[in-house]
Amino acid sequence: MSKLNQIKFPIEQELNLFETKFRASMKSSVPLLDTIMNYIIKRKGKQIRPIFVFFSAKLFDGITDATYRGASLVELLHTATLVHDDVVDDSDERRGFFSINALWKNKIAVLVGDYLLSRGLLLSVQNKDYQLLEIVSFAVKEMSEGELLQIEKTRNLNLSEEVYYDIIRKKTASLIASCCAIGAASAGANTEQIEQMRLFGEKIGIAFQMKDDLLDYGDEDIGKPRGIDLKEKKLTLPIIYTLNQAEPSVRNKMINTIKNHHNNKKKVAEVIDYVNAHQGIVYTKTVMKKYISDALDILDKLPENPHKNNVKELVHFIIDRNH
Repeated sequence: MSKLNQIKFPIEQELNLFETKFRASMKSSVPLLDTIMNYIIKRKGKQIRPIFVFFSAKLFDGITDATYRGASLVELLHTATLVHDDVVDDSDERRGFFSINALWKNKIAVLVGDYLLSRGLLLSVQNKDYQLLEIVSFAVKEMSEGELLQIEKTRNLNLSEEVYYDIIRKKTASLIASCCAIGAASAGANTEQIEQMRLFGEKIGIAFQMKDDLLDYGDEDIGKPRGIDLKEKKLTLPIIYTLNQAEPSVRNKMINTIKNHHNNKKKVAEVIDYVNAHQGIVYTKTVMKKYISDALDILDKLPENPHKNNVKELVHFIIDRNH
């Protein structure tokens, strides 16, 4: 049994039932749309978001029908944003599969994203899950703002740590935060507890993105190939810290490489080596561990619950991953 399957074991039955409910929420009478929905379901990832929803519910009064709808809502709206992202980024692949726009072209992909969004909205409104809808809608707003903020601020490759944190809090952390808040809300947690779970998820989400940043500096056999972020001219914490510490001449040389030579493997490797040699990796790991520690402190202050250890194991799994 894999580590993730061990972590999921206490909620395995709930996750299987969720899969059935989630498939039902995506059904359509339009044959083309139904074919695409089936394709999306087959490409599903590790279920990290639903796992956070269900364990967050377990931390309070337990899983309810609203928990299943909340998990479906998150997945529907998140999948919609991914389909649209692939169109915006002109991506042909996602998780090793062809993207929707690669197989069915942009027009259909945009309409599929709209359909997923509408199914999520209807699922909530028809069941009067207004609180859950508010939580996820806020996350989608934040994700959109985060993407646009990143586009705006990285054009000149002059990013402060403060702006970086703002971008990843909105772009990545807001969704995990909404999963934890939805789980708590669906189980009857009070307003303060829901906010604590939202904050817990936000800190985990920020650490999750930093782990992603670090994977870009790993060896060839660990996750994505080295330097993908640099080749895409994305400024992540290791490079931001290093640029801010570097002598002006070195900084200018590194920025020139990222701007004008990001497809030159040798020059990108030089930047990666410089980041490694000048504490960019060590600094990022230190900050990431601080976010994890702060998140676990929030968890420890919640009422005693046997599922706290499951949540801690999940946190360590996503931070210790190699892809």
